[in-house]
Amino acid sequence: MATETKSCQRELAIEIPAEVVERETERVTRQIARMARLPGFRPGKAPAQLVRQRFWGDIREQVLHSLIPTYLENAFQERKWTPVGDPAIHDLEFEPQKPLRFRAVFEVLPEIELGDYKGLEVEAAHVELSEEDLEHELEALRERAATYEPVEGRAAEDGDTVVAHLVGVVTEPKEQREPIVLEEALVHIAAEATLEAFSASLRGARAGEERQFSVAYPEDFPQANLAGRTVAFTARVKSLKRKKLPGLDDEFARQVSDAPTLEELKAKLRERLEQARAEREKELTRQRLLDALLARHDFPVPEALLERQMDARLERQVRGLLAQGIDPRRMDVDWRRVRRGGREAAEREARLGLLLECIAEAEGIAARDDDLNREIERLAAGSQLSPEALRARLTKEGGLVRIKSAIRSEKVVEFLLSHARLSAPGRA
Repeated sequence: MATETKSCQRELAIEIPAEVVERETERVTRQIARMARLPGFRPGKAPAQLVRQRFWGDIREQVLHSLIPTYLENAFQERKWTPVGDPAIHDLEFEPQKPLRFRAVFEVLPEIELGDYKGLEVEAAHVELSEEDLEHELEALRERAATYEPVEGRAAEDGDTVVAHLVGVVTEPKEQREPIVLEEALVHIAAEATLEAFSASLRGARAGEERQFSVAYPEDFPQANLAGRTVAFTARVKSLKRKKLPGLDDEFARQVSDAPTLEELKAKLRERLEQARAEREKELTRQRLLDALLARHDFPVPEALLERQMDARLERQVRGLLAQGIDPRRMDVDWRRVRRGGREAAEREARLGLLLECIAEAEGIAARDDDLNREIERLAAGSQLSPEALRARLTKEGGLVRIKSAIRSEKVVEFLLSHARLSAPGRA
């Protein structure tokens, strides 16, 4: 007997005939008897009834592991259900010479009824590109090429950089923490990114001077180990420096690029910005298309699939930190909270994945071998591995399936874009 609901959860009440259970019990008993060592009997010669009494726990476990998956799989196939995750077994009844009964609760992939997905009306995205963007890029290059000259004979003022030995102790909230020690901390007085408490406390300081002050970090401070905390600092000023930015001239262009003149550097930056703008517009239009697609299809997402997607999102975040040389274990972050915070985005990803897979099946869209080869070559180019070595590793780790799925989904999106009705771009 099966119970269905509007969600993805299903329930099956299954009864396995007593003769089937007994036959499997006898088979397992014979198998164990061949290896069993019982006092007074040679290996394999002990009576079956004695073996059953002595090893009933092991026999029972093996019978259950043999029969339950088989009968569940038959029930799934009969109903054309695709289960997600492992079923939970309830109300198990297993006694010798009697039918085996149990209730299985599990989730299945939803049955998606495809609506209109061709001809989706989407407003093409438009991203403005201004001279201010170019000036911002030039200033970023100037900042990276800046030099620092020592400041002598005066106190620190706005625009200076204070080089200090910092020792900080968290005073609020009260907790046991290692002191914060920075040997060569750079404090840019009155800079936009510098907390005002640092600027106010070190403005007017001279080399060799020591100052004490407290800093109350905001709740949204990027460094999680400092956010919302008050830290008492002792700062010993080592030296003062003044940033010197290079001039915007041909010499600067040759210093930061292979462009011989400033005008040619600007032209290259404009070209790079134009490429970035086009990519941004494409991505925004793509997101609008997918939002429109999701809005036309309402279906439940299995909780097990959602949990899996949340795990995958968290794993991507951790891998990103590791790629930057940051050890996530040393970060003062509540990773369970981070995982829970990604639930809404994970649900969107899961719904979209199921929907794109359904459209791929309907349209016969697949990842071909040459698609996979190109993607492996692209990934290998950004790694230390050859395409052959990367393919071998992906095969071993099961990564090829994920890559094929991603290629297939991308081809579905391109298919949808080619059939969409794009209206004139607005403003973004």
